[in-house]
Amino acid sequence: MQAVTDPQLAVPRLLEFRAMPKLSARARARKVKLLLFDVDGVLTDGKLFFVPQGPSTQAPSSDRTAQGQIEVKGFHAHDGVGNSLARSAGIKTGLITRRSSETVALRARDLKIDHVHQGIQDKAGVFRQILEKEEITAAEAAFVGDDVIDLPVMRRCGLAIAVKNARPEVKSEAHWITAHAGGDGAARDAVEYILKAQGKWKKVVEDYISERGG
Repeated sequence: MQAVTDPQLAVPRLLEFRAMPKLSARARARKVKLLLFDVDGVLTDGKLFFVPQGPSTQAPSSDRTAQGQIEVKGFHAHDGVGNSLARSAGIKTGLITRRSSETVALRARDLKIDHVHQGIQDKAGVFRQILEKEEITAAEAAFVGDDVIDLPVMRRCGLAIAVKNARPEVKSEAHWITAHAGGDGAARDAVEYILKAQGKWKKVVEDYISERGG
């Protein structure tokens, strides 16, 4: 039996096996409905401060170390506003971090962050749980990380973001890298990038200003 050589018949068959184009970071950002962050090195600069606990010091047990010290963290105001802007745009936010701290819990409550998971070793497992709870796909979630423990989630989410000061291994697998370092506005960068990709940025900012009497 003679093989078909008509080029008009052959072209469609060739197209069937052509590799699908990879999505750009901006195309990935358009799908995001959930934005998750690591804490140390992302929402903070990664430094941990341990203050000796005196007789009159009243600190939550989760912030006390075995040596009777108190763990202190610092957060950037720009990131706080970024979280509010994300929420105004209908994007839920969350934290997945290996350490546990009442300071983080307080900050999360203040910002009304939707998902707060501390003391987590298996970040990918918690990520799956959050997706199930929100009833969304991995492609609709973004994660911002800085160190290798964040890679399991970054490899599974739709938009993997590394902060400017992330380790090289993390940057190499990220779809996008922030202009600012962790604790210096990196989370705000991530929010702005996503909202601009979705065409929501200008309206969300104007609404935010109007709500505050601007």
